[in-house]
Amino acid sequence: MAFDLEIKFKEAFIDDRFELALELYSQAIELNLNKAELYADRAQANIKLNNLPEAVAESNKAIELKPSMSKAYLRKATACMKLGEYQTAKAALETGTLLAPGESRFSKLIKECEELIAEEEVTTNVEPAKEVEPEPVPVAAPPKPIYRHEFYQKPEEVVVTIFAKGIPRECVSVDYGEQILSVAIDAPGKDPYNFQPRLFGKIIPDKCRYEVMSTKIEIRLAKAEPIQWTSLEFTREVVVPQRVNLPSVTAERPVYPSSKPKRVDWDKLEAQVKKEEKDEKLDGDAAVNKFFRDIYQDADEDTRRAILKSFVESNGTVLSTNWKEVGAKKVEGSPPDGMEMKKWEY
Repeated sequence: MAFDLEIKFKEAFIDDRFELALELYSQAIELNLNKAELYADRAQANIKLNNLPEAVAESNKAIELKPSMSKAYLRKATACMKLGEYQTAKAALETGTLLAPGESRFSKLIKECEELIAEEEVTTNVEPAKEVEPEPVPVAAPPKPIYRHEFYQKPEEVVVTIFAKGIPRECVSVDYGEQILSVAIDAPGKDPYNFQPRLFGKIIPDKCRYEVMSTKIEIRLAKAEPIQWTSLEFTREVVVPQRVNLPSVTAERPVYPSSKPKRVDWDKLEAQVKKEEKDEKLDGDAAVNKFFRDIYQDADEDTRRAILKSFVESNGTVLSTNWKEVGAKKVEGSPPDGMEMKKWEY
């Protein structure tokens, strides 16, 4: 039966009936899941049908099963070149030419890749002309995917989550290209799942990684440039990428409020109070009291003794600063004119 299928899909391919060839290849693969040649040939059918992400996935599967198959690298390179993945295509071609040194197609395509890479670098900063979209053609709605996926991003990476519960790690295959992601899940008792989007922006394959968890598969894509992706998948609409400002390493440390009481400079506070008192404008008795208080505060020890002695002995009617005069005798009271002294009895 496998031999009959092989004859049929080769005939279909020769007759340019690529959809039939694809179907026949799939039937043959179901009979022999580990035959690398079938995956490489199905990749070619997908290339003819312009199913380019699927062709990359098929080529990767063939390479996984038989790393020495030069044809698989050629299929991968062809699909990647059509996707604009020139760096990935060149890497596949360089490996293929080592496996098949006499095959001229590899050297020819490597040269073509180098020219396209150089051209791409020159035109990177040139805004592309807006393409005229053809009239939309009604098509049947695509089948609902087996597993749901979503993504979020950081300045330096995009995290893709595929919600697949209870999938063994050995049933998951993830491959990265310059601007392509290929995820294949082939779990026992479940339909095969393939997710091969052409990504919005370029990534660094060597820095990408994935992890299979109990409820999901988490894939971390390292961005080649810190730009904001407006979607996970590539779009032909002209979009001006917004560069993300990465946080500076020398950013100022934030200051948080503290419950610790602030230290009070009491010397400074006392000097301020004294200055305010000195500058204070008073009237009447308050002004007189302030005047004598200032005299007493700035006086020496003998002057202070004279002030106190004269004030007390004269019942508040005499205030002298001459200690030599006051200290030698008792100070008698001297009432103002028109008033007389009275002695209080206790």
